Amino acid sequence: MKVLTIVSHPRRESLTFSVAERFVQGLADAGHEVEVADLYGEEFHPLVLEKDEPDWENPRKSYSARVQAEMARLKRNDGLAFIFPLWWYSLPAITKGYIDRTWNYGFAYGGSRLPHKKVLWIPLVGETEESLKKRQFDAMISHYLNVGLAGYTGISQSEVAFLYNTLAEDMDSEEEIKQHYDSLLKRAYELGYTYSDSVTQNLTG
Repeated sequence: MKVLTIVSHPRRESLTFSVAERFVQGLADAGHEVEVADLYGEEFHPLVLEKDEPDWENPRKSYSARVQAEMARLKRNDGLAFIFPLWWYSLPAITKGYIDRTWNYGFAYGGSRLPHKKVLWIPLVGETEESLKKRQFDAMISHYLNVGLAGYTGISQSEVAFLYNTLAEDMDSEEEIKQHYDSLLKRAYELGYTYSDSVTQNLTG
């Protein structure tokens, strides 16, 4: 498959980018073709201005050149992956803005659907798995991504793979922290390597 990996973090030396690098390596080792969209590095503008606002009476509206280029990049890939830090239990603003501008009327919905077979969401979570599950934030986020975004735009296979405790705040020794980060990077590689093997989600509700 051709997999477009969309990465969102302002710092290239961040754990988010380390995860992205290992994930992409896993994809490549499994024989996938990889394209990376670094939203911050490319200075993607996340605001929807009038030229990119949906025109409900014109499903064939011609959007801005930047958005047309993104749509072309999306169409030349069979699968998607989003890698991002979980901020306020949701997508970073730049990631949401990317979806707002590019998954547009007449392209991703409104008589048309995205062409992708699968999307994998990889949120990096600062808290532990137990903490995220305590108020069912994990279920809320998964439902939003799998059903509200992927299901609505016609992607039949959608999966959320949380990477937990990325701040390692409950760990005291440097060795323990290193082992934890190594395990996160190993998991990222495995997610890339097994990208085609994941179970299809039920996106009907």
